[in-house]
Amino acid sequence: MSDPSNPMRAAQAHMRPEPVRRFYKAVDVRETDGGFALTLDGRVARTPGRNRLAAVSRPLMLWVVEEWERQGETIDTADMPITRLLNSAIDGVAQAMDETRAEILRYAGADLLCYRAEEPERLAERQRLVFDPVLDWAARTLGTSFVLAAGVMHVEQPPETLAAIRDALAALDNPAALAALGAMTNLTGSAALALAVAHGFLSPAEAWRAAHVDEDFQSELWGVDAEAMARRDARWREMEAAALVLAETEGREW
Repeated sequence: MSDPSNPMRAAQAHMRPEPVRRFYKAVDVRETDGGFALTLDGRVARTPGRNRLAAVSRPLMLWVVEEWERQGETIDTADMPITRLLNSAIDGVAQAMDETRAEILRYAGADLLCYRAEEPERLAERQRLVFDPVLDWAARTLGTSFVLAAGVMHVEQPPETLAAIRDALAALDNPAALAALGAMTNLTGSAALALAVAHGFLSPAEAWRAAHVDEDFQSELWGVDAEAMARRDARWREMEAAALVLAETEGREW
């Protein structure tokens, strides 16, 4: 069950419910006050929380239409990542914007990019090549100064760095955009990577590769785990969906 006290978990409460039988034929988008809503057989679709399934971007809702149209006899919500993210934004994040920002900030306090391997040197060098440019960008653009640590022992980040991240998060006032950023943070384990995508410094694919430097290194040594790769592919679809929602709500292009 989801934890209602945690907005990031609450926003993911509808991530993978059981498939249900398809109950509609026609899917479309209708302009509504302040945005565009999904319609099923001419009726405005509702989120699990009984809110309108709508967004400010018509192109984004056309992606949602595509998800609903491609369903077969049953509706598999695992095959509808954009819809699920919008449900989360509308039913969860919209009522907990500050709490969602605080959860992302907690990730920044223990950001993936700050924890480095001491050995083998090949892995340490690969981390430096991939992680350092992102942290350098964050320093230039956001005013951060992350403290690095060897291994997994927790290291406190300077209050000034956390304040800079807090300011960057405050600029996102659209629930769908904030939900998307939160999803990318959760999926990568890095607020820095998510913000680098949000600001256009990294593409979603570049951020995804950066988040998996350690995993890819281990795969090179010991081979690919098929089950782990299948889980990673499913999570990449969530990452793609979050990046698309962020791009359409914030006017970004990758």
